[in-house]
Amino acid sequence: MAIYKRLGIRTVINGNATLTRLGGSIMPPEVVAAMVDASKHFVDIIELQKRVGEEIAKLTHNEAAYVSCGAAAALTLSTAACITGLDAVKREKLPHLDETMKSEVIVHRHGRVGYDFAVRQVGVRLVEIGDENGTTADELENAITEKTAAIFYFANPSREHLWVPYEQAITIAKKHDVPLIVDAAAQLPPPENLWRFTQLGADLALFSGGKGLHGPQSSGLIVGTKSLIEAIAFNGPPNPFIGRGMKVGKEEMVGLLAAVEWYLNQDHEQLQQSYEDQITYYTAVFKDIQGVTVHRSFPSEAGQPMPRTEIQFDAERLGITRDEILQQLQTGDPAIDIAGAGANGVLINGQTLMLEEIEIIANRLKEILGNKK
Repeated sequence: MAIYKRLGIRTVINGNATLTRLGGSIMPPEVVAAMVDASKHFVDIIELQKRVGEEIAKLTHNEAAYVSCGAAAALTLSTAACITGLDAVKREKLPHLDETMKSEVIVHRHGRVGYDFAVRQVGVRLVEIGDENGTTADELENAITEKTAAIFYFANPSREHLWVPYEQAITIAKKHDVPLIVDAAAQLPPPENLWRFTQLGADLALFSGGKGLHGPQSSGLIVGTKSLIEAIAFNGPPNPFIGRGMKVGKEEMVGLLAAVEWYLNQDHEQLQQSYEDQITYYTAVFKDIQGVTVHRSFPSEAGQPMPRTEIQFDAERLGITRDEILQQLQTGDPAIDIAGAGANGVLINGQTLMLEEIEIIANRLKEILGNKK
């Protein structure tokens, strides 16, 4: 904490999620050590990217892999790869597409996310299919034209029932020789997602390196077919084209490899149980406090198969609103960031909490409620 103290920056207890605005996740010592080791030498970056990709591909049961500068860069580079392949003339034109280049990307209207700007910045037009009530396979197939560069899915299990199922969409995509790409940035856990989408037949799957993987926050992971991974590297740094500003350092490459190794060696059943235990703990802590009720919330905010603790507050009985509670948590010492739930509740996410922080949050909440009384 010395550097933050010197800079006058308050550290935060993150009971919210692996949010970019809070720094993603905490890297384990194995990842930090690998990054420090990587920082001590010069290497050929292109050769290192290739070797790290080969190792991660083996670990994740994929044909190939690439370390990107975050998951948003993975979206941009994947889109570029689908347009240019290994064509140097097309690569130089991006993001200014001409009539000889594919210029459309298909997405589910109900599946749109703000991060799809990273796709659009390549110069493509998004073609929406379906509506809030769902999408049919015919709508997907009818949207495919000679201009279609790719089909993108922005994975979230809580709304995928409204989309064309992956297996059906992949069959349609392969019929028309169109790449299907799954943005699964926050979809860890479960660890099997690192190979599930590609084993279903998706051409690429994209993940954040600094969320569930606990790798460098500025890293992302792309896994999939060798041909598209090669086209991604072709558009990426250090080449002076659309991916030049998406530079990945030797430290991030090696750090992400260490993070994947670390993540796959974790006891994921035990981790899930620890989240359930937190719900049990908070239930016991607040069981005798009138106006406070504790529930199990499932799945997580990103649709991950992971429980969270939901606490509801009766403002009339307690004499304090939920928003006032959140404000006191954020401005107190230590600062605590948790998510709101509806009008009167909060959600505590165990994925980002250290063991001792679970009790700190409980004590701060009791202190706030006690002071009000």
